[in-house]
Amino acid sequence: MTTTLKSKLQDDLNAAIKGRDELRSSTLRLTLAAITKEEVAGKEKRELSDDEVLKVITREAKKRREAAEAFAQGGRAEQAEREKAEGEVLADYLPKQLSDEELDAIVVQAVAEAKAAGAEGPRAMGAVMKIVNPKVAGQAEGGRVAAAVKKHLQG
Repeated sequence: MTTTLKSKLQDDLNAAIKGRDELRSSTLRLTLAAITKEEVAGKEKRELSDDEVLKVITREAKKRREAAEAFAQGGRAEQAEREKAEGEVLADYLPKQLSDEELDAIVVQAVAEAKAAGAEGPRAMGAVMKIVNPKVAGQAEGGRVAAAVKKHLQG
């Protein structure tokens, strides 16, 4: 039987609790709660696929990053560190993020594809994003992707 991402999170949570790893156990507990909330949202309860679980983890990691920035700007370094540490725990479950060079290479190729299809200039943004997003799903944040696409369309 293949283990799902959700059951891996559950197993890691149990290990963290046994190992008295407070940071890891609380982070995983919150993430599993978010997954459960997603499963019971809508008309009927359902089991999330690994891709959907990955989206929830990505969303949770983004929340941690944003909270860390907000705490840092608010002069609450201790809280910022905690959020950063939680984000790092979640990063273990996410696919490796693309480097700027790898992202640029994908965007350059997508811009060329969009131009070949007749889309050019700033109006081509949507067409290029449609090509790029499936290729970088989970490996680069939307904001980073959009900035790279904008840069290459203007260049």
